[in-house]
Amino acid sequence: MKQIKKWTIAAAMAVCLMMFAGVASAHVTVQPPSVPANSYQVFAVRVPSEEKGVSTVKVQVKVAEGAVISRVEPKPGWTSELEKDADGAVTSITWTAAEGGGLSETEFTEFRMSGKVNEDAAQLVWKAYQTYSDNKVVEWVGADGSDKPASVTTVTAATAEGDGHGHDTGAAAEASDAKDSDSDSALPLTLSIIAVALGAAALVLAARKNKK
Repeated sequence: MKQIKKWTIAAAMAVCLMMFAGVASAHVTVQPPSVPANSYQVFAVRVPSEEKGVSTVKVQVKVAEGAVISRVEPKPGWTSELEKDADGAVTSITWTAAEGGGLSETEFTEFRMSGKVNEDAAQLVWKAYQTYSDNKVVEWVGADGSDKPASVTTVTAATAEGDGHGHDTGAAAEASDAKDSDSDSALPLTLSIIAVALGAAALVLAARKNKK
């Protein structure tokens, strides 16, 4: 009986771990996670919607110190607004749902923007504000490891292959995006399989005990 309880507890813990991993990964991020200094990049703001019964209707991203954003890609069903400082530099971008009701709790999307990484940048910290249809605002501005962390892009040394004009960075950014997306989706799937396996094992052991 004690053995059955141990297996049951282990299965429950695995399920909880799976659920926690899903929640932890569901936050606003800016891709790719790593970029060379002094390079032009296409950044993708990845937004999952996770509040039950409401939709994401607005997303604001503060441009990270060490990056210069020059333009955004049009997004069907959404409008974009660029806020600039006195010198004309873009300081934040706000995407607002114009039709379709925004993103439901089972949906996600990406907003793309392009710009340059400064030569002396060490990391890029992107603070984001996600607004839902019930006017709730989730602030993704915390430190790494917090409940609502800001997205951080690591800046590596400038590459010799690049000429500073980013002729090949678009493809590289998309490849990194795909790799990161695969990594995000693989972990919950793996944990789900483990949880199912542990649960099945617990049931088998319980059946054997009952027969005895």
